[in-house]
Amino acid sequence: MYLSIQRLRPDAQLPRRATADSAGYDLYALPDVSVTIQPGDICKIPTGIAVAPSRPDVALCIFPRSGLSTKHGITLANSVGLVDSDYRGELLVPLINHGKEPFTVEQGMRIAQLVVLPILTPELHEVSELNETTRGASGFGASGLS
Repeated sequence: MYLSIQRLRPDAQLPRRATADSAGYDLYALPDVSVTIQPGDICKIPTGIAVAPSRPDVALCIFPRSGLSTKHGITLANSVGLVDSDYRGELLVPLINHGKEPFTVEQGMRIAQLVVLPILTPELHEVSELNETTRGASGFGASGLS
C-alpha cells in the first residue's frame, strides 16, 4: 500500500513520521500568513497537500498532536478528522483553542498527525431484537470508575 501525495502549493511540506516507529505522519501548517487562534475559536488551517491512498478499504484519520493539546490547549475541533479514501481535496485541519491564551500557527508548524486505518463495511441486517449480553443496555458509567 502507498499514499500518493500532491503538493497543491510548491512550499507545502510532505507528511513525515518523526521516528521510524511513529504511528502517524506529521501534518504541517501552510497558512498564507500566521494565524492566531483566540481562546474558544476554531480555525481551518491549510496543509497545501491532497492525499490519495492506493486502496479504497482504508481511511485517513487526522489526530491531534499531544504536545499542542497538553501544553497549549490546541486540538482538533472534531476530535478526529475522518478522510474518506475517495476524497481528493486539500487536507484542512480544524484547530480549536481550549487554552487561556491566544495561539499562533506559523507556516511549517506541525499541527496534527495523519494515521491510515483499515475500514470494514459490513452488510447491515435489520433485526427485531439483538442477542443478549451480560452488560445489556447499561450505558455511560456502567462499569464504574475503578
